[in-house]
Amino acid sequence: MSPTRERRPPSSSSSEDDVPDRAALARQRRGRRSEEERRRTRAARPSPSARSRPNRQVEIRRRWVALLSVLTVVALVYLLFFSSMLGVQEVAVSGSRTVPADQIRTVAAVPADKPMLRLSPDEIRDRVAAMPGIATVEVSRSWPNTVEITVTERTAIAFFDSGPGGDGVHLVDGGGVVFKTVPARPPGLPELKLPKVSADDPVTRAVTAVLGVIPEQLLKQVTTATAKTPASVEFTLANGKIVRWGTAEQTDRKAKVLAALLTQDGKVYDVAAPELPTITS
Repeated sequence: MSPTRERRPPSSSSSEDDVPDRAALARQRRGRRSEEERRRTRAARPSPSARSRPNRQVEIRRRWVALLSVLTVVALVYLLFFSSMLGVQEVAVSGSRTVPADQIRTVAAVPADKPMLRLSPDEIRDRVAAMPGIATVEVSRSWPNTVEITVTERTAIAFFDSGPGGDGVHLVDGGGVVFKTVPARPPGLPELKLPKVSADDPVTRAVTAVLGVIPEQLLKQVTTATAKTPASVEFTLANGKIVRWGTAEQTDRKAKVLAALLTQDGKVYDVAAPELPTITS
Protein backbone atom coordinates (compact mmCIF):
# COMPACT_ATOMS: atom_id res chain seq x y z
CA MET A 1 0.00 0.00 0.00
CA SER A 2 1.53 3.16 -1.23
CA PRO A 3 1.87 6.09 1.06
CA THR A 4 -0.74 8.91 0.71
CA ARG A 5 0.54 12.28 -0.52
CA GLU A 6 -0.80 15.21 1.29
CA ARG A 7 -1.46 18.49 -0.60
CA ARG A 8 -0.11 21.44 1.10
CA PRO A 9 -1.98 24.68 0.82
CA PRO A 10 -0.03 27.42 -0.80
CA SER A 11 1.95 29.35 1.60
CA SER A 12 0.89 32.82 2.53
CA SER A 13 4.19 34.25 1.34
CA SER A 14 3.49 33.05 -2.23
CA SER A 15 0.05 34.76 -2.28
CA GLU A 16 1.50 37.99 -1.02
CA ASP A 17 4.10 37.94 -3.81
CA ASP A 18 1.39 37.63 -6.49
CA VAL A 19 -0.59 40.75 -5.34
CA PRO A 20 2.03 43.28 -6.38
CA ASP A 21 2.40 41.55 -9.72
CA ARG A 22 -1.29 41.86 -10.50
CA ALA A 23 -1.37 45.52 -9.44
CA ALA A 24 1.63 46.28 -11.63
CA LEU A 25 -0.02 44.47 -14.54
CA ALA A 26 -3.21 46.56 -14.09
CA ARG A 27 -1.18 49.77 -14.05
CA GLN A 28 0.59 48.76 -17.21
CA ARG A 29 -2.72 48.04 -18.94
CA ARG A 30 -4.12 51.37 -17.82
CA GLY A 31 -0.99 53.06 -19.02
CA ARG A 32 -1.30 51.40 -22.43
CA ARG A 33 -4.96 52.43 -22.69
CA SER A 34 -4.18 55.98 -21.67
CA GLU A 35 -1.40 56.16 -24.21
CA GLU A 36 -3.67 54.81 -26.95
CA GLU A 37 -6.40 57.33 -26.05
CA ARG A 38 -3.88 60.17 -26.15
CA ARG A 39 -2.69 59.02 -29.59
CA ARG A 40 -6.28 58.87 -30.87
CA THR A 41 -7.04 62.31 -29.45
CA ARG A 42 -3.92 63.76 -31.07
CA ALA A 43 -4.86 62.14 -34.37
CA ALA A 44 -8.41 63.57 -34.26
CA ARG A 45 -7.23 67.05 -33.23
CA PRO A 46 -6.22 69.33 -36.13
CA SER A 47 -2.66 70.38 -36.17
CA PRO A 48 -1.75 73.95 -35.15
CA SER A 49 -0.85 74.77 -38.71
CA ALA A 50 -4.28 73.60 -39.92
CA ARG A 51 -6.02 75.65 -37.25
CA SER A 52 -4.05 78.78 -38.06
CA ARG A 53 -4.91 78.66 -41.77
CA PRO A 54 -8.23 80.52 -42.38
CA ASN A 55 -10.69 79.14 -44.77
CA ARG A 56 -9.86 81.19 -47.86
CA GLN A 57 -13.28 80.92 -49.48
CA VAL A 58 -15.07 82.07 -46.35
CA GLU A 59 -12.68 84.98 -45.97
CA ILE A 60 -13.15 86.04 -49.59
CA ARG A 61 -16.92 85.80 -49.22
CA ARG A 62 -16.83 88.01 -46.13
CA ARG A 63 -14.77 90.61 -47.94
CA TRP A 64 -17.18 90.70 -50.88
CA VAL A 65 -20.16 91.11 -48.55
CA ALA A 66 -18.45 94.00 -46.75
CA LEU A 67 -17.53 95.67 -50.05
CA LEU A 68 -21.04 95.32 -51.43
CA SER A 69 -22.50 96.75 -48.21
CA VAL A 70 -20.28 99.82 -48.45
CA LEU A 71 -21.11 100.30 -52.14
CA THR A 72 -24.85 100.00 -51.37
CA VAL A 73 -24.66 102.67 -48.68
CA VAL A 74 -22.68 104.99 -50.95
CA ALA A 75 -25.18 104.48 -53.78
CA LEU A 76 -28.14 105.20 -51.51
CA VAL A 77 -26.54 108.38 -50.17
CA TYR A 78 -25.85 109.58 -53.69
CA LEU A 79 -29.35 108.67 -54.87
CA LEU A 80 -31.11 110.40 -51.98
CA PHE A 81 -28.95 113.49 -51.50
CA PHE A 82 -27.21 114.25 -54.80
CA SER A 83 -29.02 112.59 -57.71
CA SER A 84 -31.85 114.25 -59.63
CA MET A 85 -33.58 110.87 -59.88
CA LEU A 86 -35.39 111.73 -56.63
CA GLY A 87 -35.33 115.44 -57.35
CA VAL A 88 -38.24 117.87 -57.57
CA GLN A 89 -40.22 117.48 -60.77
CA GLU A 90 -43.50 119.11 -59.75
CA VAL A 91 -44.84 121.68 -57.27
CA ALA A 92 -48.53 121.03 -56.57
CA VAL A 93 -50.58 123.89 -55.05
CA SER A 94 -53.99 123.35 -53.47
CA GLY A 95 -56.42 125.59 -51.57
CA SER A 96 -55.83 128.75 -53.59
CA ARG A 97 -58.89 130.64 -54.85
CA THR A 98 -58.04 134.27 -55.39
CA VAL A 99 -54.26 134.00 -55.16
CA PRO A 100 -52.95 132.47 -58.42
CA ALA A 101 -51.23 129.10 -58.01
CA ASP A 102 -48.42 130.21 -60.34
CA GLN A 103 -47.77 133.19 -58.09
CA ILE A 104 -47.52 130.86 -55.10
CA ARG A 105 -45.04 128.64 -56.99
CA THR A 106 -42.95 131.68 -57.89
CA VAL A 107 -42.80 132.88 -54.30
CA ALA A 108 -42.11 129.34 -53.02
CA ALA A 109 -39.03 129.22 -55.28
CA VAL A 110 -38.61 125.45 -55.14
CA PRO A 111 -35.50 124.55 -57.21
CA ALA A 112 -36.23 122.09 -60.01
CA ASP A 113 -34.40 118.75 -59.81
CA LYS A 114 -33.10 119.48 -56.32
CA PRO A 115 -33.02 116.25 -54.27
CA MET A 116 -36.16 116.02 -52.16
CA LEU A 117 -34.30 115.33 -48.92
CA ARG A 118 -32.22 118.47 -49.30
CA LEU A 119 -35.27 120.71 -49.46
CA SER A 120 -36.29 122.76 -46.42
CA PRO A 121 -40.10 122.68 -46.10
CA ASP A 122 -39.92 125.30 -43.34
CA GLU A 123 -38.16 127.81 -45.58
CA ILE A 124 -40.67 127.23 -48.39
CA ARG A 125 -43.55 127.63 -45.92
CA ASP A 126 -42.15 130.90 -44.55
CA ARG A 127 -41.79 132.38 -48.04
CA VAL A 128 -45.37 131.53 -48.99
CA ALA A 129 -46.78 132.59 -45.61
CA ALA A 130 -45.35 136.07 -46.18
CA MET A 131 -47.77 136.58 -49.08
CA PRO A 132 -50.49 139.06 -48.04
CA GLY A 133 -53.45 136.90 -49.06
CA ILE A 134 -52.25 133.69 -47.39
CA ALA A 135 -53.33 132.82 -43.84
CA THR A 136 -51.77 129.37 -43.34
CA VAL A 137 -49.38 127.16 -45.32
CA GLU A 138 -48.45 123.49 -45.15
CA VAL A 139 -45.55 122.08 -47.18
CA SER A 140 -44.89 118.36 -47.57
CA ARG A 141 -42.97 115.93 -49.77
CA SER A 142 -44.90 113.52 -51.95
CA TRP A 143 -42.46 110.88 -53.12
CA PRO A 144 -40.82 110.43 -55.43
CA ASN A 145 -40.76 113.85 -57.12
CA THR A 146 -43.53 116.21 -55.92
CA VAL A 147 -43.63 119.04 -53.39
CA GLU A 148 -47.16 119.73 -52.15
CA ILE A 149 -48.12 123.22 -50.94
CA THR A 150 -51.51 123.53 -49.24
CA VAL A 151 -52.68 127.06 -48.45
CA THR A 152 -55.60 128.68 -46.67
CA GLU A 153 -56.38 132.12 -47.97
CA ARG A 154 -57.37 135.03 -45.80
CA THR A 155 -61.08 135.80 -45.75
CA ALA A 156 -62.19 139.42 -45.63
CA ILE A 157 -64.44 140.25 -42.71
CA ALA A 158 -64.41 144.03 -43.20
CA PHE A 159 -62.76 146.83 -45.16
CA PHE A 160 -61.51 150.33 -44.61
CA ASP A 161 -61.20 153.24 -47.00
CA SER A 162 -58.05 155.28 -46.78
CA GLY A 163 -60.01 158.25 -48.15
CA PRO A 164 -59.01 161.03 -50.51
CA GLY A 165 -55.32 160.98 -51.20
CA GLY A 166 -55.03 157.49 -49.77
CA ASP A 167 -54.11 154.29 -51.53
CA GLY A 168 -57.61 152.86 -51.94
CA VAL A 169 -59.92 150.38 -50.26
CA HIS A 170 -58.31 147.65 -48.17
CA LEU A 171 -59.65 144.26 -47.10
CA VAL A 172 -59.16 143.12 -43.50
CA ASP A 173 -59.44 139.58 -42.13
CA GLY A 174 -60.62 138.33 -38.74
CA GLY A 175 -57.21 138.88 -37.18
CA GLY A 176 -57.03 142.51 -38.22
CA VAL A 177 -54.57 141.80 -41.02
CA VAL A 178 -54.81 144.15 -44.00
CA PHE A 179 -54.11 141.82 -46.89
CA LYS A 180 -55.48 143.22 -50.13
CA THR A 181 -56.27 146.46 -51.91
CA VAL A 182 -59.34 146.57 -54.14
CA PRO A 183 -60.57 149.28 -56.52
CA ALA A 184 -64.02 149.72 -54.95
CA ARG A 185 -65.93 149.11 -51.76
CA PRO A 186 -66.91 145.43 -51.60
CA PRO A 187 -70.63 144.84 -51.13
CA GLY A 188 -71.79 142.91 -48.08
CA LEU A 189 -68.81 143.82 -45.86
CA PRO A 190 -68.89 146.32 -42.98
CA GLU A 191 -66.58 149.32 -43.02
CA LEU A 192 -64.12 149.89 -40.20
CA LYS A 193 -64.24 153.42 -38.82
CA LEU A 194 -60.99 153.49 -36.90
CA PRO A 195 -58.13 155.98 -36.71
CA LYS A 196 -55.72 153.11 -37.33
CA VAL A 197 -56.22 149.68 -38.85
CA SER A 198 -53.48 147.17 -38.18
CA ALA A 199 -53.01 143.66 -36.83
CA ASP A 200 -50.75 145.20 -34.17
CA ASP A 201 -53.51 147.53 -32.96
CA PRO A 202 -55.54 146.13 -29.99
CA VAL A 203 -58.63 148.12 -30.97
CA THR A 204 -58.52 146.76 -34.53
CA ARG A 205 -58.21 143.19 -33.26
CA ALA A 206 -61.10 143.70 -30.82
CA VAL A 207 -63.44 145.00 -33.54
CA THR A 208 -62.59 142.26 -36.03
CA ALA A 209 -62.90 139.65 -33.26
CA VAL A 210 -66.47 140.79 -32.56
CA LEU A 211 -67.34 140.78 -36.26
CA GLY A 212 -65.96 137.25 -36.45
CA VAL A 213 -68.19 135.83 -33.70
CA ILE A 214 -71.56 137.59 -34.05
CA PRO A 215 -74.30 135.57 -35.81
CA GLU A 216 -74.13 135.68 -39.58
CA GLN A 217 -77.65 137.07 -39.87
CA LEU A 218 -76.64 140.00 -37.68
CA LEU A 219 -73.34 140.48 -39.50
CA LYS A 220 -75.18 140.94 -42.78
CA GLN A 221 -76.97 143.97 -41.25
CA VAL A 222 -73.78 145.68 -40.03
CA THR A 223 -72.66 148.59 -42.20
CA THR A 224 -69.93 150.15 -40.04
CA ALA A 225 -67.98 149.13 -36.92
CA THR A 226 -65.91 151.26 -34.59
CA ALA A 227 -64.43 151.42 -31.08
CA LYS A 228 -62.44 153.76 -28.86
CA THR A 229 -61.08 150.96 -26.64
CA PRO A 230 -60.91 147.17 -27.04
CA ALA A 231 -63.92 146.85 -24.68
CA SER A 232 -66.15 149.40 -26.40
CA VAL A 233 -66.94 147.87 -29.77
CA GLU A 234 -70.08 149.17 -31.42
CA PHE A 235 -71.58 148.94 -34.89
CA THR A 236 -74.28 150.52 -37.00
CA LEU A 237 -76.97 148.45 -38.69
CA ALA A 238 -78.41 149.01 -42.14
CA ASN A 239 -81.55 150.55 -40.58
CA GLY A 240 -79.42 153.18 -38.81
CA LYS A 241 -79.68 151.67 -35.33
CA ILE A 242 -76.49 151.56 -33.22
CA VAL A 243 -75.49 148.50 -31.20
CA ARG A 244 -73.03 148.83 -28.33
CA TRP A 245 -71.58 145.35 -28.12
CA GLY A 246 -68.58 145.69 -25.84
CA THR A 247 -66.12 142.77 -26.02
CA ALA A 248 -66.27 139.48 -27.92
CA GLU A 249 -67.30 137.61 -24.76
CA GLN A 250 -70.80 136.22 -24.07
CA THR A 251 -71.61 136.37 -27.78
CA ASP A 252 -74.56 133.97 -27.72
CA ARG A 253 -76.23 135.67 -24.79
CA LYS A 254 -75.73 139.15 -26.27
CA ALA A 255 -77.15 138.02 -29.61
CA LYS A 256 -80.31 136.66 -27.93
CA VAL A 257 -80.78 139.80 -25.84
CA LEU A 258 -80.22 142.05 -28.86
CA ALA A 259 -82.74 140.12 -30.95
CA ALA A 260 -85.36 140.80 -28.28
CA LEU A 261 -84.38 144.47 -27.95
CA LEU A 262 -84.55 145.17 -31.67
CA THR A 263 -88.28 144.51 -31.59
CA GLN A 264 -88.66 147.71 -29.56
CA ASP A 265 -88.26 151.27 -30.71
CA GLY A 266 -84.99 152.97 -30.02
CA LYS A 267 -81.79 154.36 -31.46
CA VAL A 268 -79.00 152.87 -29.38
CA TYR A 269 -79.12 149.29 -28.07
CA ASP A 270 -76.53 148.51 -25.40
CA VAL A 271 -75.83 144.83 -24.74
CA ALA A 272 -72.25 145.21 -23.46
CA ALA A 273 -73.61 143.95 -20.13
CA PRO A 274 -76.28 141.49 -21.35
CA GLU A 275 -77.72 141.07 -17.86
CA LEU A 276 -78.49 144.84 -17.83
CA PRO A 277 -79.30 145.85 -21.42
CA THR A 278 -80.55 149.33 -22.24
CA ILE A 279 -82.32 151.15 -25.06
CA THR A 280 -81.97 154.88 -25.68
CA SER A 281 -83.66 157.03 -28.25
